[in-house]
Amino acid sequence: MNSLFRRKQYSSDPNQGQLNRVLGTWDIVFFGIAAIIGAGSFSSLGEAIFRGGPGVIILYLICGFACAFTAICYAEFASRIPTAGSAYTYAYASFGELIAWVIGWALIMEYSFGNIYVAFSWSDYFTSFMSRIGIHIPDYLTCSYTEAKKAVAGRSLNKELINAWKTAPVIVNLKVIFDLPALMINGIITWLCYQGIKESKNFNNFFVLLKLFVILLVIAVGVAYVNTGNWFPTNNEGVKSMMPNGFSGVMSAVSGVFFAYIGFDALSVLSEETKNPQRDLPRGMMISLGLCTAIYIVLTLTLTGLVDYRKFDGVGDPLAFVFQKENLNLPWMEFVVALIAIVAITTVLLVFQMGQPRIWMAMSRDGLIPKKFQEVHSKNKVPSFATIVTGIVVGIPIFFTDKTFILDFTSIGTIFAFVLVCAGVLTLPPKEKIKGRFHMPYINSKYIFPIVFLGGLILFYFWQPDFFHTLLNWGDQVEGEFRLSMSIYIILNFVLCYLAFSKNLSLIPLVGLSSCLYLLTGMTHNNWFWFGLWFAIGLVIYFTYGRKHSKLNKA
Repeated sequence: MNSLFRRKQYSSDPNQGQLNRVLGTWDIVFFGIAAIIGAGSFSSLGEAIFRGGPGVIILYLICGFACAFTAICYAEFASRIPTAGSAYTYAYASFGELIAWVIGWALIMEYSFGNIYVAFSWSDYFTSFMSRIGIHIPDYLTCSYTEAKKAVAGRSLNKELINAWKTAPVIVNLKVIFDLPALMINGIITWLCYQGIKESKNFNNFFVLLKLFVILLVIAVGVAYVNTGNWFPTNNEGVKSMMPNGFSGVMSAVSGVFFAYIGFDALSVLSEETKNPQRDLPRGMMISLGLCTAIYIVLTLTLTGLVDYRKFDGVGDPLAFVFQKENLNLPWMEFVVALIAIVAITTVLLVFQMGQPRIWMAMSRDGLIPKKFQEVHSKNKVPSFATIVTGIVVGIPIFFTDKTFILDFTSIGTIFAFVLVCAGVLTLPPKEKIKGRFHMPYINSKYIFPIVFLGGLILFYFWQPDFFHTLLNWGDQVEGEFRLSMSIYIILNFVLCYLAFSKNLSLIPLVGLSSCLYLLTGMTHNNWFWFGLWFAIGLVIYFTYGRKHSKLNKA
C-alpha cells in the first residue's frame, strides 16, 4: 500500500531540463491571455449567459476568485519545482505516485479533450466567416456525426445540422459527416507546436494583440448601445432580477464559465522553457489571470446590456451575434469580430496543444507511460513523439463527439486538479526565502477561516432563507442535484474549519481549496458519471503498466 503513495523528490535547480529556456514574464502573460481569452469569450460565453442571465457575472467573480487563490498555489509549486509537468509533478511531490497518476490522467482530459471543444468552436467561426464572404462549406463537413444525429432525433430547429444529415453522402451504409475545418486547424497547430517554443511564442504574441484589440473594440462600440433594462429581465414570477433563473441557474453555467479559466494552469507546464521559472512564471500567471477576469466581467456586462439574455440560446458566436441584423445591425462589426475570433481561438489551441505533450513527457520520465513519450527533438527542443500523438488524440474524437459533452467533461477534470493542487500546498513544509523567487505568504487560518465561513453561512441564510429551508429536499427534479452537492460542500467546509483550527493551516491554499470545491457543486450526475468512468480506465492502465514500470518502483 505504501508503494502507491511514494513521493518523488525534485531538484529546485532551474538550470536542469532538456527544453529551450526562452520565455520571460511577459511571454508568460501573453500565453496566459492566449489560453484564457478564447473559446470562453468567443463561444461558451453565449451558453453561459443563456443559463445564468446577466447574473452570470457573479459566477465569473467566483471563478476568478477561486482561480486567483489556485494560481498562487500553482506559483508556489512552480517556485519549488521548476520542471515541466504542471499539477502532475506537484502531486507527485506532495501526495505520491497514485494521486500523481490521477492528476496526470485528469490533465489529459483537460488539455486534449479541451482542445476538441476549442477546435469545434474555431470551426463554427471559420465556417460563419467563409459564408459571409460567399464561400459555402457543405453542412456535412462542418459538424460531427453525433451532433447531426442528435439534432434529427431531438427534432432540433438547427437547420444546418438537419441539412447535414439529409445531404450527407453515404458510404457502406454510413453517412459521411465530420468537421473538416476542426480537423484542419488541429493539424496546423500540431505542426506549429512541433517547430519549437520560440516560433510558437512569436506567433502567439502577435495574435494575442489582435485578440485584445477586437475585444476592446466590442466593448467600446457596444457601450453606446447598452440598454440597462436588459440587466434586470423579468423572470417567470414577473419579478425583475439579474438572476432570472435563480442562483441555481447561475451555477448551472459553471462549466461554460469555468472553461474560460482553465487555460491559466497550462502555463505551469512551461516551467522548463521559462528563463527564471521561480520568478517569471508566478508573475506571469497572476498578471494574466487578473487582466482576463476584468475583461470577462466588462465584456459580459456589455453583451447582456446589448441583447436580452434569452436570445443567446444555442449561440456559438456571441460576440458576432450581438451585431447581427436582428440585434444591433452593424455588419462591419460582425465581420471584424468573426475574422478576429478565428485568430483568437487559434491561440487557445496553441497553448493547450503545447501543454499536453509536456505532461506526457513528465509522466514518461517517471516510467508511468512508455519511454517514447519523453523523446525530445534534437533541433526543435520539443517533446516530438508526444506532440504528434497529441494531435492524433485530439483529431480522432472530432469525428464522433459533440461540444456539449466535451465542455462538461473537460471542466470537471480541471476543477478536480485544482482541488488537489490547493490541498497539496497545505502538505508542503516551510521553505527558505530566497530573493528573486516567489514565496507564498503564510497566514494562519486558525480563527479567520472558521469565522469567515460560518459568518458567510449566517449572512446567506438571512439573504436566501428559502434555500436552507429546502436544502435537504434532494428529490426535487429541478434543483435536487444542486441541493445535494451544496449539502456535501457545507459538510466538507465544517471539516476544513476543524482542520484550520486544530492544524493552523495556511489560509491562501485553504480558501483556494474551499472555492474550487464550491465550483464542483454546479456539476450534474452525468458529469460525475463520465468523470468516474474516465478515472476507472486510468486506474486500470496504472495498475497494469504504470505501477510496474515506475522508476521509483525500480529504485
